[in-house]
Parts: sequence; C-alpha cells; structure tokens
Amino acid sequence: MCLKIKIVQFCLYTCMAASAAAQNVDVSTTAADTLITVNKNPLAKVRINKINIFGNRRTKEFIIRREIQLKEGDSVTIGLLNNELQKARQQVYNSNLFNEVKIAVAPLNNEDINIDIRLKERWYIFPVLKFQLVDRNINEWLKKYHGDLDRVVYGVKFTHYNLTGRRDLLRFTFLNGFTRNYSFTYTQPLSNKALTNGFSAGAGYVQNREFIYKTGTDNKPLLFNNGRFSRKTAYVTVGYNIRKNILDAHNFSVMYSHVQLTDSITKEPYNPNYFNTGASSKKFIDVSYTYQYTNANNAVYPLKGVIASAKLFKRGWGFSGGTNMFFIEAAYNKFWDLKNSWYGSMQLMGKLTLPFKQPYINQRALGYNDINLRGLELYVVDGVAYSLLKSSLKKKLFTIKIPSPVRSKQYPKIPFTLFAKTYSDMGYTYNRQAFVTNLSNKLLYSGGIGIDILTLYDINLRVEYSFNQLGKNGLFLQAQSGL
Repeated sequence: MCLKIKIVQFCLYTCMAASAAAQNVDVSTTAADTLITVNKNPLAKVRINKINIFGNRRTKEFIIRREIQLKEGDSVTIGLLNNELQKARQQVYNSNLFNEVKIAVAPLNNEDINIDIRLKERWYIFPVLKFQLVDRNINEWLKKYHGDLDRVVYGVKFTHYNLTGRRDLLRFTFLNGFTRNYSFTYTQPLSNKALTNGFSAGAGYVQNREFIYKTGTDNKPLLFNNGRFSRKTAYVTVGYNIRKNILDAHNFSVMYSHVQLTDSITKEPYNPNYFNTGASSKKFIDVSYTYQYTNANNAVYPLKGVIASAKLFKRGWGFSGGTNMFFIEAAYNKFWDLKNSWYGSMQLMGKLTLPFKQPYINQRALGYNDINLRGLELYVVDGVAYSLLKSSLKKKLFTIKIPSPVRSKQYPKIPFTLFAKTYSDMGYTYNRQAFVTNLSNKLLYSGGIGIDILTLYDINLRVEYSFNQLGKNGLFLQAQSGL
C-alpha cells in the first residue's frame, strides 16, 4: 500500500522510541579471534563454563536462554565459535524484544570460557492516540461539515509487546467516528513449561462507512459510501502454536466471522458476486495452518539468510459454491551478503485457490498488504492464483547519528542507516474470464531505484521511484517497522 498515512506514524514511532538503539544490520562477531591466536589450533575445543545475561529488566531470563542454541557445559571447536555466537546473537535479536544484542567471550583458561550477553530492551508499551480526518483538510471539515465527528476516526490503540516478560503481546483497539473498531488480541507464544507451545485469542467488532465492494476493469478499487455504516464485521479467533526448534514454527488457528452488508451491495449495479449467493450477510469459519522458517540476520530487514513460509487455509465446511474456499500459499526469500556493503535478494511467492469459482471476497491476489509489484502499488489485481518474483540489489551508504530530542543517558543519539537500491519485479495473476481486468491473466513487470532509511525498532522508510509496463512512473513513499 502506498504511504498515505504512514509518514505521521513513522515520525511518531521515531519520537516515541527516541531512547532506543538502532536495529542490528550486521550480527557478525569476531569474539573468538583471540582464542585462535593464542591456541593456534582452530580444531581445538573450548567448554562453555557459564552464559551470563545482562540488561533484561523485564524479560524473563529463561525466555532469552530458550533462543540460544548454546548451553552451559557444551564444547565448541574454536574455528566454529564465531559462527555459533553469530547464530545466538541473531536468534536473540529476532525475538523482537531487544534493540541491541552484544556478545563477548571471556576466556578462563585454554579450555574454558564464559559468554557474556549484554542486552538493551525495547520500549514495550505503545499507547497511541488517533485522530484522523476523512476529508481533504481541516478547513473543509469545519466549513462544509461543521466539525462533524462522524467524519473523523478517533480513539486509542494500546499495545504491550512483553506484558509478563514472557514475550506475550496484548493489544486493545478502541476507535470511533467514520470507522468503528473495538477489538483485542492476546498472544502467549511460550506458555508451557518446556517453552515449545503457545496460544492466542482475539475478538473484534468493526463497522465501516466506506469499503471496497468491487474492482474496476482499470484495476482500481471501487468504494461504497452511503453515509451510514454499510459493512459490519464481528469475529472471534483462537490459535495454537508449536515451536520446538529455534528456526521454525507451526501455527494453527480457527476464526468465526459474521459479515453483514447493506442490502444493495449484493445487487446490481454494485456486486452480485460479492458473496456469490445474493445474500447480504454471511457467516463462515476459517481454519488455517502456517509454517514459518526464519534463519536470517534480521527478521524484519534481512540482509543475509533465508525466510520461508507456507500456509494452508480452508473457509467454510463444503467444497463448492458460496464462500467455500481452500488455498495454499507459499513464499521463499533468499538474501545474500555480497561483501563490501553490497547485498542482494530474491523473493518468490505464489498462491493457488480452489475451486476457481469464488466470490469477490475470496479473490484477493496482487495489490493487498505487501504482496504487490513495486510501481503498481495503486492497482489491485484479483484472482484465484498468482505468482510473484521480486529481486533487489542494494548498497549500504553510511550510518549517521542524530542527537536525540529526548534526554537519555543510555541513548543520547538516534542512528539512521541508508541503503541505495535498484529492483525489478515480475508477477502473474489468473482469474476466470468473467472477472478479467486490464492487468489479470497477463505477465506484469516493473522496476526502479530507491533509498531505504533504517532507524529505531527496525523502522524502514522506503523512498522508491518506479516504472511499470503501463508506461507510468512515479515516486512512492512507504514505511515498515518491527513494531
């Protein structure tokens, strides 16, 4: 999605997190070099006498140790020690609990060492007040609509990313006005004694005055707004996750949803195929399984390693007609450190939905969330199957540190890291002939150049100038964060 409202959020996150450190772009360490120099034998083994952890004020120590593959009493060859320490640092950092992870080795003698892990915790509590105008500016809102609060979105979003120190997340949303959203989510990823299983639960009620009811033949979303709350959604969800290994995770979830529309939406001239039944409301159950593999130096902004995932999803109890749907979606992302501050990446993803006869709400393909071609962010390409290939080449330019606007003895400066990049994307979406648009059932391609700016909490501000096959080009500003 093109950054329309995210600039304000980016600035807000920057100010709120002004006492935090920069994200870890490079997790390499040379802590074992001294041991190799002294011992002269990289095949010799050292025993880990003790692992000391410092700086975890809120996070439970056993949560941190669970992310470290090294244990006290283990023996490691000196030649492999650096790699093992790098993995440990990477895994602790990818828990998203810390802004900084530093590892040092303290030799006790030629055969025994201590490992010291020093951490700087993130700010876990984020209460965000929200007041957003629907109209073009405040003058139009005041003069034309007399400051009508129904034409703004206001309220509060509260998130705690480490509620009990066990990496558990609690989020409340209370929004009113143009859109109403009352929801909560709680996730406890490590709830059992062995720290291998967890659970999640959530519920919400959302009312929309304006929503997408159809995609035009020009691949632009068409919005419905009759001045009233014309779409209402209530949902309840529960989940169960299994994470026996450090690098991979399995998640199972069940969600019950009830969607109700104003009667006219599912009739001409709007979209009789919205639910495929002519009904203006629908109840359905979604069951899904997701597998996630993460072996990268940074889960949010990776520069080297692999991130892969696969998802199986079933909506409805039947196997044909109505909202019954089954899809499989997968992604494989490879990132290379090309040395001398050059980095490359290749990202491949795809989705297949069965049966092909699906209602409009089940035809999401390219253009939703971050699944798009850079340069085609303003377009939506619906379909029952898609494939997408994205490639990038980037160069790290420099890192600068700007004095923090908030006094902080621990972090007096805010670091920013800049990357220059070039990229090219290719994609294809298949849909039935009845729903074909200008960009469906054909090869899509785009490319461009840009700059990535990384700062606190892995916040990434992307400035991209893109070209596409339609002969159009433009500047796009987007943001992403590890929050």
